[in-house]
Amino acid sequence: MHLSTNIHNQLQAFTYLYGMSFHNFQQKITNPLQFKLFMLTQLPSAWLAGLRLLSLDSNTAAITVRQKWLNKNPFRSIYFAILSMAAEVSTGVLAMGHLYQRQPAVSMLVVESTGKFYKKATGTIVFTCTEGHLLQQAIEASIATNQGTQHRCHTIGTNEQGEVVAEFWFTWSFKARS
Repeated sequence: MHLSTNIHNQLQAFTYLYGMSFHNFQQKITNPLQFKLFMLTQLPSAWLAGLRLLSLDSNTAAITVRQKWLNKNPFRSIYFAILSMAAEVSTGVLAMGHLYQRQPAVSMLVVESTGKFYKKATGTIVFTCTEGHLLQQAIEASIATNQGTQHRCHTIGTNEQGEVVAEFWFTWSFKARS
């Protein structure tokens, strides 16, 4: 019983520190200039495609991509790879926020992706992921056990009319670094 109380107290301390770190990450990345600079230096193809951060909190991230000449396909819609990129960023930015300034540092990697397409993606598409709390749990488990963990993260892409055009699942792997 004492051991579980000790682990609970450690998790509460981590949660407090984590919250401050996520807040710091959120303040930086939600600045449009900082987000563009991040995209340009870390994900240049996402920058070229015009991905934008619509909103971010510890549980939810929304990324937009607008149909334009650079990301079109021959069918007058957004190329599927661009949709996949926006979807992945909507899940990855949440994970990055939960990992920001963590001690010990935790590595993250996509190990699997799956997508379904329902409608032509035209206009502006918003990918929304609402699984920040589940990503946080996977990260905490990796730190607590010093083992790799995975979480299959879901994101939904909607058009300007609110219709679902695509949904993706990305399996993220987390491993605390020694």
